[in-house]
Amino acid sequence: MPAIANEQAERSAQAAQQAERSSAVTEMPEELRADVRLLGELLGQVIAEYGGDDLLADVERLRKAVIAARRGEISGDEVTALVAEWPIDRAVQIARAFTCYFHLVNLAEEHFRIRTLRVRDTGKEPLPDSIAQAVQELGEERVAELVEGLRLHPVLTAHPTEARRRAVVTAIQRISGRLTDYNSPGRGAAERAETRRRLLEEIDLLWRTAQLRSTKLNPLDEVRTAMAAFDETLFRAVPMVYRSLDAALGVDTGARAPKARAFIRYGSWIGGDRDGNPNVTARVTRDAILIQAEHVLIALENAAQRIGRTLTLNAGQTPPSPELRAALAAAEDHHPELVSEMATRSPREPHRQWLLFVAARVAATRQRGLDLAYRSPEELLADLRLVQTSLAGAGAARQAYGELQHLIWQVETFGFHLAELEVRQHSQVHAEALAEIRAGRTSERTEEVLATIRTVAWIQERFGVTAASRYVVSFTRSADDIAAVYELARHALGDRAPTLDVVPLFESGADLANAPAVLTGMLDIPAVRDRLATGERRLEVMLGYSDSAKELGPAAATLKLYEAQEALAAWAIVHDVRLTLFHGRGGALGRGGGPANRAVLAQAPGSVGGRFKVTEQGEVIFARYGHDAIARRHMEQVTSAVLLASTPSAEARTAKAAARFRGVARQVASASEKAYRALTEAPGFPEWFSLVSPLEEIGSLRLGSRPARRGLGAPRSLDDLRAIPWVFAWAQTRVNLPGWYGLGSGLAAVIDEIGLDELRAAYREWPLLASLLDNVEMSLAKTDRDIAARYLALGGRDDFVRQVLAEYDLTRRLVLEVTGHTRLLENRRVLSRAVQLRDPYVDALSHLQLRALSRLRADHEVSEEERERLSTLLLLSVNGVAAGLQNTG
Repeated sequence: MPAIANEQAERSAQAAQQAERSSAVTEMPEELRADVRLLGELLGQVIAEYGGDDLLADVERLRKAVIAARRGEISGDEVTALVAEWPIDRAVQIARAFTCYFHLVNLAEEHFRIRTLRVRDTGKEPLPDSIAQAVQELGEERVAELVEGLRLHPVLTAHPTEARRRAVVTAIQRISGRLTDYNSPGRGAAERAETRRRLLEEIDLLWRTAQLRSTKLNPLDEVRTAMAAFDETLFRAVPMVYRSLDAALGVDTGARAPKARAFIRYGSWIGGDRDGNPNVTARVTRDAILIQAEHVLIALENAAQRIGRTLTLNAGQTPPSPELRAALAAAEDHHPELVSEMATRSPREPHRQWLLFVAARVAATRQRGLDLAYRSPEELLADLRLVQTSLAGAGAARQAYGELQHLIWQVETFGFHLAELEVRQHSQVHAEALAEIRAGRTSERTEEVLATIRTVAWIQERFGVTAASRYVVSFTRSADDIAAVYELARHALGDRAPTLDVVPLFESGADLANAPAVLTGMLDIPAVRDRLATGERRLEVMLGYSDSAKELGPAAATLKLYEAQEALAAWAIVHDVRLTLFHGRGGALGRGGGPANRAVLAQAPGSVGGRFKVTEQGEVIFARYGHDAIARRHMEQVTSAVLLASTPSAEARTAKAAARFRGVARQVASASEKAYRALTEAPGFPEWFSLVSPLEEIGSLRLGSRPARRGLGAPRSLDDLRAIPWVFAWAQTRVNLPGWYGLGSGLAAVIDEIGLDELRAAYREWPLLASLLDNVEMSLAKTDRDIAARYLALGGRDDFVRQVLAEYDLTRRLVLEVTGHTRLLENRRVLSRAVQLRDPYVDALSHLQLRALSRLRADHEVSEEERERLSTLLLLSVNGVAAGLQNTG
């Protein structure tokens, strides 16, 4: 009987999913359809030119087969049989085709999103979730008050979650430029034909570019990859965000002194995070800050030169201030040849002369020309404000507060170091280092810990304390873990130890609960007390979303993190501390990912306070900062959310909802954690997971410099496995288990006791529950039950298969009941369309991956030659599925 019941439930779930797919068909906007069709046709032409019409025909056969399977016209087994017909080398080419297709579809959607933003920005009403809307809602006076303490602090990290090679990213960016040209209005037929030819040329180059890395990245490769986001987007986008705020705070922005201040600061773990990554050394950290400095100084020099060349204001019409004249005279005394040459090229243009002199000094700073170099960003700011004041005093307000103001904001934001380089290390490493030092011996690892602290001191001496003062301690269990870093600093440099802000990182459920006690203990550390006294009583605490979710499951981890935020906010009030919570969120939903602005609004009352610090990991960096318009939109959305979440009224609403629904949430969390642990802590689960997913093979993708697990060999428990490959591998199986597992059992426990009404009210009124259920709904939408079952069957554990699929069916059904939706993503039209557009093509790659994985997992011997070819197919399909689902880890 149970078997029959399970079969009936399975058929019911499959029928529901099929009906949902049919009812979910959304008309694709014509502009998006045209771009997808154009790029698809050009890719088809490239494939035919490369491999002949028969290769294109095979790609089309698989494309039509997976679409037919989605419609129920053929079975999944028939698709499997089709894939099995091809030689492995042909299957590799087909996988390449679908992977390239996803890169192009993602690009088309990005272009459509940008066009949509521009169309919606009519100027009549502010865009939803924009800074202007927040100002409209809160009022200029209230926002002006909040701006004084406002701080947005994204921290770029090098977690291995960007599956694309940099060469592939660059090729896609070139295609993006050609597509923009092609769609530009007013082009004649000849221009359009030439643009199409160039577009075809770039797509051909993408096709011929290897999708897989041949060598493993080292930490400095990761630094340089992140610098591309700065060079291409961040440097220009950040002042535009400030400009948006300034425009919202008053009329005539650009013709008056700004009301907005530079409230964004960037941090970076790339080249500083050595927890579990022996490749990050003190020398790497030193080189990382130098690479950052090179990029920001080049950008500042270029901006100063560009603006300086435009300041062709004649001294007769726009006379310089006495202070500027005196500064020019002093500059000529010290550097007569340089200033004389500028005066010759720009006669009677003192403002231009001065800014070009400033650009020369920035260049000297980069080149270490000590007689001309700036000693600090503050010196540069003083020179920029000197010319700004002179221009404003002469009546040239637009020149004073336009592009020149952007440059001032850029210096205030990025300084000479671009982003604060933060160090992270595991508490156990510090404990072992201290034990060795006290015993009178030091190992190579302990020497490296001391060398790292000396490097921090060198960075501070070269670039200032703000360039590197934060030292994050992973798995902080007690205040002793914090005190250990200060003691090590004294051993490293004695009285010359660097200024350190040691940041505890709480990751496990027990550590999150213990966090306030640890902070109380920290107040007894003299170095912490000294920093509080000199730093406006500011203290920073980091919360780890990835490991808590891996340990507890998504629902229980969400509540545990929320309650930790509440407790820490209350602790800060009692101890008169201005607390900054640093959110270690991943890109994937199973690691705390999801829309950042909604995450801000779901924080506990009092935990934001106008400041939001968060990690931006791997693939998220390029998703959010790959294009000016999207970067600006992302930063505006987060800024708007921080402003709204910091108001007493918003905090009161959230507190009221939390008080009402806390019991319900705890019941959901308890039952969900029990279900989650029943699966993940079951005997044999880690081994089964390794068999049903490409976990073992993901390390071969050479995604980053950091090892995928703590130790060697197959994981004996989930503790051996890092959160990123845990989430990445589940995404590849189309199960997405870390994003939803256990929530169904949690919801069922509440519904069985009190019914649906209270849960539905919690979803409507409490942002925390709304964010949790909406994120789970997104995760479920990217799950495919039919294909997931094929992966799960590879492990030879029918009990685990039944357990996972039953929880999926329960979670999907109850999430829809609680949200009131008739299908997944019913209220997220754009995202729903994106998933629908991709699903059949992801299916194609999944079938190709399953062919390789099932063969590699087979009992009988596979020759080394065949294993290598199968691994290529598998890894290429992994890359393609990541592109299709638009998430890795």
